[in-house]
Amino acid sequence: MVAGAPAAAVPVGWDADQAVTQLYSAHYRPLVRLATLLVRDVATAEEVVQDAFVAMHGAWRRLRDPNKALSYLRQSVVNKARSVLRHRAVVEKHAPKALPDAPSAEHGALGELERAEVIKALRTLPTRQREAIVLRYYGDLSEAQIADAMGISRGAVKSHTARGISALRTVLEQTT
Repeated sequence: MVAGAPAAAVPVGWDADQAVTQLYSAHYRPLVRLATLLVRDVATAEEVVQDAFVAMHGAWRRLRDPNKALSYLRQSVVNKARSVLRHRAVVEKHAPKALPDAPSAEHGALGELERAEVIKALRTLPTRQREAIVLRYYGDLSEAQIADAMGISRGAVKSHTARGISALRTVLEQTT
């Protein structure tokens, strides 16, 4: 199917079955190569060419010049390839977004165990240290906000937080 190559003439008196059989045996592979270059997929290209032959078979009686059947097939293959590409673009545009990787169940279980250990260790701290740490790291408050909430100075907040973290570190290191 090289440009400028002579197309096989189809005898005008032939019926659709004979004409399509002759065209199929002579031009199926070159048409598949054409479609493959257009749709970048051999299986889809074969479907496109098959559909073109089926459509030509159905329209054989309406074909004005049976000698232009190969041109009809080429144009049909190109049009069907365009349809495939348009369909792919729409599918890709509306494809659901991939979900982000979820942590494994094991990760969640280990995280829960770690949180339980931290909470257990928090309970061993003196009240002021526990309050300062909870407000800072769980409540995400600033030193000034913690000082206001606890009714103490910012320096006392720093002191209670530092002592509490040191005590937590000691308790958690002993449990692991």
